[in-house]
Amino acid sequence: MTPARKKRLALILLMVVGVAVGVGFALKSLDENIMFFFTPTEVMAGKAPKNKLFRMGGMVVDGSVSRPGDGLTVQFDLTDNEKQVTVRYAGILPDLFREGQGIIANGKLDDKGDFIAQEVLAKHDENYMPPELAGMHKSEDAQAEDPY
Repeated sequence: MTPARKKRLALILLMVVGVAVGVGFALKSLDENIMFFFTPTEVMAGKAPKNKLFRMGGMVVDGSVSRPGDGLTVQFDLTDNEKQVTVRYAGILPDLFREGQGIIANGKLDDKGDFIAQEVLAKHDENYMPPELAGMHKSEDAQAEDPY
């Protein structure tokens, strides 16, 4: 092999290694920053990751909002009309937060199976609903209109 071919081969190998390292860094960054969405039924079925942040969405159960102790801590149940998950949040809730309202919470599960929220987002108008819950909400309306 001539010295020119050796240089070309070394340059090509160096570029392949550089691209591989770049792709590795990009995949690692995506894995650390991606946040998946789960419904309460999926969380109760054990599909949600332990010790990793994720989003959970659903409707706040009527009569479940309580403020245990002093401070900004609030506890409520979130449902997708199949299962319920208890959510605890220490902070100021959005102005649009109320019982019967659709919300999305970011956080992770604790050892007891409760969801510890770091952020709570309430829907911004009457038209917004997480895509996973939109079908569920429509089927409820259809059942309410047709009693048989």
